[in-house]
Amino acid sequence: MISVLDDSLLDDPAGLVAADTGGFLRSAATAGAQLRAAAQAAEEARVGALAGTRPRALILLRRPGTSRYAASILAALLGDSCPVPLVLADNAPVWIGPLDVLVAHTADAGDRELADSVGRAIRRGCEVVLSAPLEGPVAAAGAGAARLLEPRVPAPPGLDLPRALAAGLVTVAALGLLPIDLDELAGELDRELERDHPSHEPFVNPAKALALRLADRTPLLWGTDSVATEVASYAAATLARHAAVVAHAADVAEAASASALQRMLAGVEAGADVFHDPFDDPGESVVGGLAPPRAMLLSTADLDPVAAVMRRAGRHWPAADTVHPIEEVPPGTRHAALRRAALIVTRFDLAALYLGLLGAVLGRGPSVDQGVTRRLSEPA
Repeated sequence: MISVLDDSLLDDPAGLVAADTGGFLRSAATAGAQLRAAAQAAEEARVGALAGTRPRALILLRRPGTSRYAASILAALLGDSCPVPLVLADNAPVWIGPLDVLVAHTADAGDRELADSVGRAIRRGCEVVLSAPLEGPVAAAGAGAARLLEPRVPAPPGLDLPRALAAGLVTVAALGLLPIDLDELAGELDRELERDHPSHEPFVNPAKALALRLADRTPLLWGTDSVATEVASYAAATLARHAAVVAHAADVAEAASASALQRMLAGVEAGADVFHDPFDDPGESVVGGLAPPRAMLLSTADLDPVAAVMRRAGRHWPAADTVHPIEEVPPGTRHAALRRAALIVTRFDLAALYLGLLGAVLGRGPSVDQGVTRRLSEPA
């Protein structure tokens, strides 16, 4: 038997804020500010001086934390048509040299492996764009040579993806590979964050609505395009970190070939009872010891997700939800995939935080803040 989320808790904005003793909701609300601060830091670090450079290779380092997701999302955005060889690596390659450009982000000032990579790259004359705290071995390894983007807007580990992504975006913009205006993207995130504000009720709050769809379910987060698939991986990670929710993330074609998973999903959909009250009998919700699955199709493309699934997987899931911010970013919008990816990431961050806070109140395991134990209806 599993406990069932009391969705009325999301209707208490003051209680949500009071329960968030770690200030994670406030930190998530800095997404746009993180982008603007990174753009300013990049200007001061003269990242724009890379204009006109055509590197032998663009190397995106994937370090623990949000760095690996930012690198993968950026690589998917650039795609196979990128005119510069793109390398995703955990450490600087042994062949790195003066004709290459390396981009790295970390929230861990003491990441020794990254410090070694930065030092190796600089010794060999590689251009390095580094997003890292000003103090510690990583910054020291790049001192005087790396184009250092120091964090100016505080964000805890796990909520610094905007800063991680910004380090790569300012670099590829300078190289002429993806000329995005970070201020415009920041404005897009500000509007999303306003929609997701704790004071807004679930029916007008996309993050709360998403949290309700994920509650008491095992999320199946399936990307209908390459960028959305990388975003799905990040969404699974943020749900695990902030809400202790285990999710499956995959490309739709890969998901369609997971036969056992498909049988379970089909069985749940076939046996669904629209009149079943989970509060009356929560035990019926359990499938193999887990909450029943909920398929969600994530999309950053203009194409309708259902049509994309039919094209790529040759089938569809009638009960699947879609996470496709097509109204916020209409078809034909410049850099639409990036804008939608950023909105989906932000929405999942907030949804995970809401679920984490409510899970803590219900005593259902880890949360965004281990100190949250009281019910939201109780005085702060």
